[in-house]
Amino acid sequence: MLQRIQVRNRWKSIFKPWEESDPWLFAACIGLTIFGGIMIRSVETNQGLIDWWRHWVTGAVGLFLAIIISRCRYQILIEWKWPIYILINLSLIAVRFIGSTGLGAQRWINIGGFYLQPSEFAKVGMIVTLAALLHDKTVPTVRDMLRMLAIMAVPWGLIFAEPNLGTSLVFGAITMGMFYWGNVNPGWLVLLFSPLFSVLLNNLSTPIWIAWVVIAGIIAWRSLPWPWLGTFATVLVNVVSGHVGHLFWGVLKDYQKMRLTGFLNPEKDPLGSGYHLIQSRIAIGAGELKGRGLFHGTQTQLNFIPEQHTDFIFSAIGEELGFIGCICVLSVFWIICFRLVMLAQTANDNFGSLLAIGVLSMLIFQVFVNIGMNIGLAPVTGIPLPFLSYGNASLLSNFLALGLVESVANQRQRKKRWN
Repeated sequence: MLQRIQVRNRWKSIFKPWEESDPWLFAACIGLTIFGGIMIRSVETNQGLIDWWRHWVTGAVGLFLAIIISRCRYQILIEWKWPIYILINLSLIAVRFIGSTGLGAQRWINIGGFYLQPSEFAKVGMIVTLAALLHDKTVPTVRDMLRMLAIMAVPWGLIFAEPNLGTSLVFGAITMGMFYWGNVNPGWLVLLFSPLFSVLLNNLSTPIWIAWVVIAGIIAWRSLPWPWLGTFATVLVNVVSGHVGHLFWGVLKDYQKMRLTGFLNPEKDPLGSGYHLIQSRIAIGAGELKGRGLFHGTQTQLNFIPEQHTDFIFSAIGEELGFIGCICVLSVFWIICFRLVMLAQTANDNFGSLLAIGVLSMLIFQVFVNIGMNIGLAPVTGIPLPFLSYGNASLLSNFLALGLVESVANQRQRKKRWN
């Protein structure tokens, strides 16, 4: 009897450091990684590749790092925010000089055969930096927001120049989510992106664009601390943005326009910009309710979709596992998002809460855009599906983010634990 008690106490001492962790979050991410390797194996059946095995090895390394990070005190990152910020910028600058080029972009650094993509790790670094800047501000002012935007603009500009439109959009989603959770005035967030809306609307419909400029002016009048100056500046910026965007659109070549708008009518260029979108929709539609069966999808096994193991892995899931398989995958992502929201609400401090929301914003934006791209509701932007798409840097960064939020979970007080 005494020996049993000692064995039980020994096991309790081993797991005690993780007793406040979120097992559902860990299980969901590990499950998606394992499932992602299976789907990558299915896509590569006739190609003789071993990316599925590399996916699992990278996932195992990422999980090991996540467990280590989860045992550390995340609060120390507040003091390390500037070294982290400098490091991500230096790595992005290094890409410009020693980076490898592929698929028309210079994004990778080759380190001993391992292709490191600094922009993926920059997302996690930016979450830490923004959380550290926001956590002690009860109600951020316009000056605070502009200062943080200026800080974020440096890595964002370096990533956009690679060019890497997808990751730069993820930066915007992270910023919006963390600003909102950090009590930044919602009206300011709308004004922040109003020039982009002006660019889009002026190319679609002039009356709608004019109406939007008026709406932006009203929002500026009601939300900014200096109504007259703020309204005038907002209207001026939106008018200039609309005209500049219209002129810029006229300068673009036809093939460049098709890459941006091809998802609206991919049949106009079925062998060019619309090819991936058409084949992806065919694959998902062919799966119907139950799918054609694992390793039995015609579009997938006959390689109709190039690079399907990365950005278009969801189309393989839709074809081989059908609507039911897609819903199961979406349900697991819903569990991850739900646990992150609960974690943000039960964190011990604002810094931990902001870290959870930053990771949530990063993941949920990537899921929406990637799946939207696969079903023809969004342009092809090169955003991977978290934990499922093949990509060593992307998978590692996701597990680093998981380690951060699990560290937040481990630091919670027992009375706040969500059951």
